[in-house]
Amino acid sequence: MDCGDRKLDILITGGTLLTMEPPAEIIEEPIIGIRDGKILFIDTSCHSSDHSREAHDVIDASGSLILPGLVNTHTHLPMVLFRGLADDVPLMTWLNDHIFPAEERFINRETVYSASLLAIAEMILSGTTTFCDGYFFEGSVARAVIASGIRGIVSQGFIDSPVPNRPDPTKHVVAAETFMKKWRDRSPLLTPALICHSPYICSPDTLKAIKAVSRDHGSLFQIHLAETREEVAILGERYGKKPVQYLQGLDLLDKDTVAAHCIWLEEDELDLLSQSEVKVAHTPESNMKLGAGVAPVPEMLRRGIDVGLGTDGCASNNNLDLFGEMGMCAKVHKVFSSDPTVMKAEEVVEMGTLGGARVLGMADRIGSIAPGKCADIVLVDMNRPHLTPLYRPFSHLVYCASGSDVVTSIIGGRVVMRDRRLLTIDLPSVMDEVRKIGDAIRHEKKD
Repeated sequence: MDCGDRKLDILITGGTLLTMEPPAEIIEEPIIGIRDGKILFIDTSCHSSDHSREAHDVIDASGSLILPGLVNTHTHLPMVLFRGLADDVPLMTWLNDHIFPAEERFINRETVYSASLLAIAEMILSGTTTFCDGYFFEGSVARAVIASGIRGIVSQGFIDSPVPNRPDPTKHVVAAETFMKKWRDRSPLLTPALICHSPYICSPDTLKAIKAVSRDHGSLFQIHLAETREEVAILGERYGKKPVQYLQGLDLLDKDTVAAHCIWLEEDELDLLSQSEVKVAHTPESNMKLGAGVAPVPEMLRRGIDVGLGTDGCASNNNLDLFGEMGMCAKVHKVFSSDPTVMKAEEVVEMGTLGGARVLGMADRIGSIAPGKCADIVLVDMNRPHLTPLYRPFSHLVYCASGSDVVTSIIGGRVVMRDRRLLTIDLPSVMDEVRKIGDAIRHEKKD
């Protein structure tokens, strides 16, 4: 294999490669060359010593699975501040009595930045290399993306009630335009986008206005959809329509719309999502913990709807480990359908990688390991008691592995974690800062 005149930036040797390129090929003892942030080649025909002198950094992946970095399609990173703040309560109580008041009091540019860095550290440590966020003060999340070297879609949030940084709903369009213009082209790892909280909290005018800005900029538009029975009832009472029909009437459904949760949808609504090419972010752990229900994901996949995995925020999950999400996704749909053959391991791993990339409109760049794609790669150490013996790599990833088994993370051709040590984030300092914010929240709750 001719590497050209220049040295490789990184050479990965050994291990077992799960390319996730259809069909999901397994390659033993591969040699992967990385240069300028991209995968230059995948070779199986020569010895690593043929290339080692041509690389600045050689990573020995012996005993590891090599796979694309995981893609978290739905997060609210700053909500790590509220991890464990209000557990074991219904969704509407959780939102109205606990989360919204805490956000009004404690969410600002500084707290969002510190919380986002902590959340990003947690994701990198557990194998996530790309995420799609939606919250307030997303400029601070964007700063954390640039500082940490992770790949992120950051979506400025909109809601029709007083919130920390958007008290006047009439200024939504100006705020959306300003955000998109400020953060576009700032970093190849950063993509700005927009999110409306939900159809029952945002007015029809807000929904249409923010989607229009999104279309003008060719960006993703996110929304929570049909998360609870209460939401479906509210929309029925207000507008006389089912959730998907309501959004269709507002012209919100297209290939750049990502709908999160999508639990309480009927057959005709699933058909509309498919016909409109709407993408779905599936968050099984959050849905279960809040008692919201089980999304009809097998039915979505049968209709050709692109579905990716997300963790949701840490106030409702309470972690950002996509390995746990994969395991829960596979098992909850088996028990809900009474069919152990649904959501096979290979299918679930694809949802966590290439499927998530499709949801975010990034499958041409990430989600699989192939020449020309971005070098977003993680190594999972299989030399662990709970991963021994190994018969089927995909099954182990879904049913045995956890985020703590990830030992190395590469994003855009840059090593951001090696041997479980973060290289771009001062984790002790970030944790100390978030603990201080947590202390302030705790003391106010006591008062």
